Amino acid sequence: MKVTPTTIPEVLILEPKVFGDARGFFFESFNQKAFNEATGLDLNFVQDNHSRSAKGVLRGLHYQLLPHAQGKLVRVVRGAVFDVAVDIRKGSPTFGQWVGVELSEDNHRQLWIPPGFAHGFLTLSDSADFLYKTTDYYAPSHERCIAWNDPMIGVQWPEIGVAPLLSGKDQLGLQLSNADVFQQ
Repeated sequence: MKVTPTTIPEVLILEPKVFGDARGFFFESFNQKAFNEATGLDLNFVQDNHSRSAKGVLRGLHYQLLPHAQGKLVRVVRGAVFDVAVDIRKGSPTFGQWVGVELSEDNHRQLWIPPGFAHGFLTLSDSADFLYKTTDYYAPSHERCIAWNDPMIGVQWPEIGVAPLLSGKDQLGLQLSNADVFQQ
């Protein structure tokens, strides 16, 4: 597994070794020991989630507050998305900054998003199946949402020819300046 830090060093791109030939491919999508060794992290994933989204669906920017903050290891098994992590750790040198990575069924990339980051994605393909492992359980009372288009953050979402499709919850996302964030 190849691990590459992004411009926010705690957010990591993971690229598994893919073995392919004319019949198809094989790769280990997750191995706890290999993950720990490659990242230097020792985490316990407790929940796996799977979402399917149509082209133009934008989910996020979501996070959970302590004591139920979630780290997420995310990947796409069908289609393609533009995946975003935003540092919301007050006092961090990268507070309010974002990184974006295309994840697809073809590139097999995964993204590690630590606790203290908001997360979202935009579906680029006709549809996409998105999988994520989390380090804590879903806790609705600790869930928060920052506006996907907050000008203070300035995420440069790709142009895909359609307006983003948002859930009711995501339409009510707060500006980072008004949101509950993590204290460092």
